[in-house]
Formats: sequence, C-alpha cells, structure tokens
Amino acid sequence: MTTERTAPRPARRVSLIDAALAIAAVGLAAWSFWPVYQSPAFVLMLASTLLLGGVVGVAGALLRWPSIVVAVALVVAFLGFGVQLAVPSEAAAAGLLPTGSGLVDLVTATWLSWKQLVTISIPVGAYQALLVPAFLLTLLAAVITTTIALRASRSEFAALPPVLLLASGVALGSSVAAVPVPLVLALLALLLAWLIRFRLRARAASVRTLREQSGLLSESRHERRSTAVLTAAGATVMVIGASAAGIAAAALVPPAGDRAVVRTAVEQPFDPRAYPSPLSGFRGYLEQPRDEQPMLTVSGLPADGRLRIATLDTYDGVTYSVGSDGATSPSGSFTRVPYRIDQSKVSGRRSSIDVVVRDYRGPWVPGSGQLEQISFSGKDAPALADAYYYNDVTGTGAVTAPLRPGDSYSAQSVVRPTVTPSALERVAPGTDLVPRPTVVPDELQATLQKYTAGVSGAGPKLAAALEGLATDGYLSHGVGKDEPPSRSGHGADRITELLTDVPMLGDQEQYAVTAALMARQLGFPARVVVGFVAPKGTPPGASVTLLGSDISAWIEVQTTTGWVTVDPTPPQRPVPPKQPDQPTQITRPQTNVQPPVDDTPQQNEEPPQAQVDSTNPQPPNPIIETLLAVLAVVGWTALVLAVLAAPFLAVIAAKWRRRALRRSARTPAERIVGGWREFADAAVDHGYDPPPASTRVEFASTIGGSRAGALARVADRAVFSPIPPRADEADSVWAAVDDLRRQLDHRDTRWKRLVAAVSLRSLGYRGRTGRGRKRAR
Repeated sequence: MTTERTAPRPARRVSLIDAALAIAAVGLAAWSFWPVYQSPAFVLMLASTLLLGGVVGVAGALLRWPSIVVAVALVVAFLGFGVQLAVPSEAAAAGLLPTGSGLVDLVTATWLSWKQLVTISIPVGAYQALLVPAFLLTLLAAVITTTIALRASRSEFAALPPVLLLASGVALGSSVAAVPVPLVLALLALLLAWLIRFRLRARAASVRTLREQSGLLSESRHERRSTAVLTAAGATVMVIGASAAGIAAAALVPPAGDRAVVRTAVEQPFDPRAYPSPLSGFRGYLEQPRDEQPMLTVSGLPADGRLRIATLDTYDGVTYSVGSDGATSPSGSFTRVPYRIDQSKVSGRRSSIDVVVRDYRGPWVPGSGQLEQISFSGKDAPALADAYYYNDVTGTGAVTAPLRPGDSYSAQSVVRPTVTPSALERVAPGTDLVPRPTVVPDELQATLQKYTAGVSGAGPKLAAALEGLATDGYLSHGVGKDEPPSRSGHGADRITELLTDVPMLGDQEQYAVTAALMARQLGFPARVVVGFVAPKGTPPGASVTLLGSDISAWIEVQTTTGWVTVDPTPPQRPVPPKQPDQPTQITRPQTNVQPPVDDTPQQNEEPPQAQVDSTNPQPPNPIIETLLAVLAVVGWTALVLAVLAAPFLAVIAAKWRRRALRRSARTPAERIVGGWREFADAAVDHGYDPPPASTRVEFASTIGGSRAGALARVADRAVFSPIPPRADEADSVWAAVDDLRRQLDHRDTRWKRLVAAVSLRSLGYRGRTGRGRKRAR
C-alpha cells in the first residue's frame, strides 16, 4: 500500500523594496521619540527593533504564517530581545542575555511605564524601563506595516501604522518643543511615494490581465510608460507643493505657548501645595537648639556660598509659596529627573556640589542653580532616586520619601550670576510670567514712591528701592537677649509693620518678601529664594558644615538677559533705640493724597507686564497680530488642502497628459485609434465595462448611441483598411470624441462627473472584481 505525499506549498515571493519602504516609514515615525530619550541607547534600540520587526514580517510573508503564528513570533521577539534593548541596565553577559529581574521589569513596564514616562522630566535616556513604550510601539508598527505591505490585498493600509506611531511620539513628547514639521513632511513624502508604487503595481497587473482581450482598452508601451511617469511626477509635484505650504505655514505661525500633550493632562505625583511653605519655618532655624545643629555638609559651593532650599513665586498676603495652582502651573509642576536636563540656554557658571544630610529635614532637596543632573548615594539611594521630583522653572527639587541623616547626593548645575543692587540701574524687566501677588500692602506702595521719587526707568527705580531698604533697614531675628524684638512672619500685616516702624526692623524673611513685592510693582518678574549661606570667609569649593543659623533668604529678578540673584538684606550694624509712636503719623497723608509720580496704586490690579516703565517697548500692534493669525490659518489650511488634493490632482494630470499624447500621435491612424481609446477610457471612468473579449463595436453597443458605434467602425477601418486615413479624418474623430465625452457627462450628476474625473478605472485599478455597473441606454 502506497501513500501519496502532498508536495509542500512553495514559499511566497515578496518584494524587498516594499519591505525596505515599510521599515523606512516606521523608522521615520519612530524618530519622533528622540526628544523624549536623547541617548545612544535609544538609537541602538530603534535600529535593532526595526531590523527585528522587519525580519518577523518578512518571514511571515515568505513562509505564509497565519496571523496567530505571526503574533506568537512577535511575543517571542519582544520577550527575547526586550531586556537587552529596552531595559539595558538589567541585561547580563555583556548585554547579550536577559536576566530574571529584567524580564519582570520588561513585562510590568508594558502597562506601568506609560504613566511613568509622562510624569518625568525629559530626556529620560535609558532610565530604568522607560524605553519599553518606544520599543513596544516600534516593534508593533514594524511587524504590522511589513505584514500589510507584503501580504494584504489592500496594501495601501500599510501607511496607517507609521502615521499612528508618529502621533504617539508627538503625544508622549514635550509640551514645549515644537511639532517636528520636517519629520512630518518627510514621512508624508515617503508614504505618498509608496502609495504611488502600490497604484502603479496594481495598474501593471490589470494591464497584463486585459492584454489578451480585444485591445479596446490596451495602450501602447509608450503610453503606459508615459502615464506611469506622469502619475509619479504629478504626485511628486503635489508632495513638493504640500511641503512648501507646510514650511510657509510653519514660518507664519507665531511662537505659541505650551502644547497640549499627554504629560500636560496627567496629574503629577508631587503637589507642592500639600506641604507648608519653607519660608514659614524660617525663624525656627534660628531658635535654640536648632541654630547650632549641623544641617548639611556641602563641598563645591559656588563663590556666593548660597545653597537653595526652594524658590517661592506666589504671594497671597499670608505666605510666599511654591506654585500658584499646584501642578497646573509651570512653577508648581514637579516631574522626575531620570537622566539629565539640558541647561545650555541658561547663562551662568557650571557647578558641582556634594551634599551629606545631617539634621536637615523636609521634602525640599537643597541645591544650587539650575539642575543638570543629580545622583544619590547611600543605602537609601534607589528609594530617593525614585522619589525625587524637580521643577525646572524655579530650580526647586523635592522628594516624597524623607531625607535621613547620612543620605548624600551629588548635583551638577548652572549657577546664575549674583549682582549688587546698584548694578540693577542698567537693566530692564524680563518677560517671564510670574503669578501676580493677590495682596500688596498700601504702605509698600507709599514707601516705594518715596524711594523712587525723581527717578525714571524701571532698573534705576529698583536699584533706588533696594538702596532705600539698605539705608533705612536694620537686621534683627529677635531670638536672643542681645537682639531687639522682631516679629516673625511675612504676611501683609508684618510687611506693613516693617515699613511703618522706626527704625525699620526685621530679618531676611521680611526684607526678601518686601524687595520681591517692590520689584513686582516696578514690572520685574521676581521671586523669593530661601536657603543657606556659608559663613563669610569660607573658600569657594571648600567643604563646609551649614548650621541652622546659616539660614537666609534673598530674591531673584529677571532682566532682559536672564534671572539674577540679588540680596536685599541690610548690612549688620547696631540697631538704634525704637522711637515712640507719633500721633501725627497715624493718618499718613502721603498715602491718602498720591503725589504725581509715574507709578500709582491702581497698577496693583494690572498684570505685572503692564507695570513696566514707559521706556520699555510698546505692546505688539493688534493689526499685525491679527494679520499673522490670519496668515497662519491660511497657511495651515493650504497645507491640509494640498495634502488632501495631491492624489486627485495627480490622477487628473496623468489623464490630461495621456489625452495629449494620443491627440498628437505621429500618424492619422494612430490619432484615430487614440481617439477611440480616449472615449473608451472615459466610458470606463463613468462606470461602463467592456464585455470579456469584446470588439470595439460590441463595447460601443454596451455604451449605447449611434455615434459611439460609428466611432468604433471608423477606428476599425483605420486599423484594418489598406487605405491610410487622412489627417482631416483624424481631426473629425477627435471632435466626435469631445462631443461623446460631453454626452457622457450630461448623463450623470455633478457628483458622478467629479468621481469620473478622478477615477482610477481607466488607469488600470478597478477594485477586486472590475464588474460594470451600467447597461446600454
């Protein structure tokens, strides 16, 4: 008994060009994740993942794998190479083999890393398992795109995964970075060229199918080549036009604010409003026994010896706090710092400090300048690194896990310059948005007017105000027997008391708040900084132990050149005895009748940007702003219309060129046959299909009408008659073709005429069946 063995099914032939185009499209789309990572590990992951996804897709097409087998291969590739590419810190054996903990991190990161990615400062590099989202999306897109391009009957759908991948990269990216217009246009051009290839290939297959028919719709080799070239050329022109429109629109769009992306909609895990203002506990550092306790041991302090605890920018009349609206404001949004922060645009000097925690407590992590990178050490280092959050607007860091004695960390940062109050005479206010104080004491406005009387210009006025505080003010913490009483706090009542008492008596807490409020009234963006200052005589960079008594407060003011540090505290000197209150000082006529000076109390209700001295530039012209907005809308509209119209205009251009070639053929016989073909193609575009193996006369009878039959007989005579036709006969044929085309248009509605104009049926693409839809009339 013999058994008959079935021959194995042959492997399917695949187009390596389509596979390469698929991988190229996915690679362009995946590059939208570069602003999120910005590390060599991402480049290695991207190149390897594209190769891995392409291999899975091509293997599935060659070996005719069913969908379930392709899915299993995808999972195997994800688990087999995910640790090495997306969690490189957990790879073993020189990065070639995964570890058990790495596989656990890889699997859990498939659903946990998404929120971590949008609640962390970018770029993230290869931190922990945050490469998993990009790895997973790129692998999926590469496999799906390659599979559709090589196996699906409608290969055009292969363009969808790259588009979705690009949108994912933009959505998971930065809220302040601009949309990558060049990347979008490059992907658009590649996908359009790819779609043209699909159409031309479908047309070639259709032409081969019709070649054995009567020849009614067959074209010469020259015509087919010209049509293909012109179709591609027309689409290329449309791509160039769309790119030019996009570039023009991008150039016309004025700089916008933050973009709405996923990270702007996700609730941040650290809310500064949940913690008391660090300035509220200022006086506690100066009281016994905390004043003599070591807080921190620091080495590498900058020349000014300042170590920031937190930057405060919001004043409500009671406290100066961090962030006006918590995580919804730029100064209240804290994110994790896994890798590094680019501070190349910050002017200042780079500094590196090493800090060891002693008796310091609180959620705020002391630092200097604008942080670039921080690394924790000690037994709690992993927990502290995971719990560290940073706000780059104010340069404030915080941890959700408590700092303990012995914890240490190293930080690299850019320290902004420190200027003296007198140096502010040559500056002008900056443009950063800082929350406007909700309460400003009247006495502060009156004192500011007294200090700036006869002074013009925002910078000279600020310098005069700080000089007035240094002249009239005296320093006292009010905690020792040798110091005169000085009440703590920085609410509006305490600031009023500071400015009305004679002598003016307070400490850094009150003077910093007063100076910041005065700067705000003069139009300067300003904020208060609380921190430690190394004792005088400490060499720069030397190791120093900061005590509780080294607590201090100062201000930061933004000028046109950036933020600068200013210390408004009066010099240490003997405090004169307090003068008795004078009854005549109660009415304070200076505040009831305002002198004719530049600034008025009514300016408290205006935005700080409107309270800048008249020497500053005027607001933008509303007519120009409106014109730019209109041009931006027009530009983006033109871009969208150009992209949408590009395929249709390419089809119309190809048909127009085909008609011109037929009408200008070399001999009258060729022009007559070309006229018949032009009419037959028009009929096909209007929904008529020739019967299988039909002659010209049979197809004409399908269309209906005596003139169509006469045109078919004239074409047959031109082909088969031994007497060549005359040139005037060819002209008559083309005139008849024009009339017949108009008759076809009159038979249909306006919408159907538009569909016929952009139809691909006469160019060879007729869907899956190619069945006619109309009968003879």
